[in-house]
Amino acid sequence: MAEQQIRFEDGAAYERMMGVWSRLAGDVFLDWLAPRPGLRWIDVGCGTGAFSELLIERCAPAEVQGIDPSEAQLAFARTRPAARLAQFRQGDAMALPFPEGKFDAAIMALVIFFVPEPAKGVAEMVRVVGPGGTVATYAWDMLGGGYPGQAIHAEMRAMGLTPLLPPNPGASRMEDLRGLWTGAGLDAVETRDITVHRDFADFDEFWTISLTAPNMRPIIAALSPGDAERLKAGVRARLPAGSAGRITCAGRANAVKGRMPK
Repeated sequence: MAEQQIRFEDGAAYERMMGVWSRLAGDVFLDWLAPRPGLRWIDVGCGTGAFSELLIERCAPAEVQGIDPSEAQLAFARTRPAARLAQFRQGDAMALPFPEGKFDAAIMALVIFFVPEPAKGVAEMVRVVGPGGTVATYAWDMLGGGYPGQAIHAEMRAMGLTPLLPPNPGASRMEDLRGLWTGAGLDAVETRDITVHRDFADFDEFWTISLTAPNMRPIIAALSPGDAERLKAGVRARLPAGSAGRITCAGRANAVKGRMPK
């Protein structure tokens, strides 16, 4: 059987699952970056535009260009209020369609582990940012238990199933991120972790939203009804409900930033 891949073919479903998480982590990330207003930004792997919209809401940018390979994700991004300022176009993180030094800041939000050659993606961000500009990313710590759906992944493994991971999950490790940034010749490289929490009304809301994730849907769809119920029950046991049945989940991302040499 051909190896399954994570496919982003439903922008609205992705937004409901990961867009919310992206904004939660993105708020902390932008607090850390503390950018001045009026910058020209590129959002590499912009997806549904969740982070691009955050940039516009919080950072008073002069320009925002969003690049993503998925037309389904871009179609959703273009429906956002952010589309009044941001431009969203199809493109490859390893071959950005812009000249050298066009931007003041290049960002990847929850993307670097999807880039086939992460070092090449970082090199492209470096290429399109001018002297003194910022190059930064944050990504779920996929191998360190930071993914927000970690409880589902853990239960899958307990059942002998293999969770569907991005092509390069190791790129999200803190030491790997630091190595990529220093290797790209960036100055003042700093790292930090970002932990955020999301509340769900109850387990059923958590489960329904989680099933829309493109890395969950194909695996669960292939299970027998009995195994699907066993998985659900196991995940429920891993996520004890709080007051009024609410479920709180955590996500932990690793972040890195660096400055272009002047």
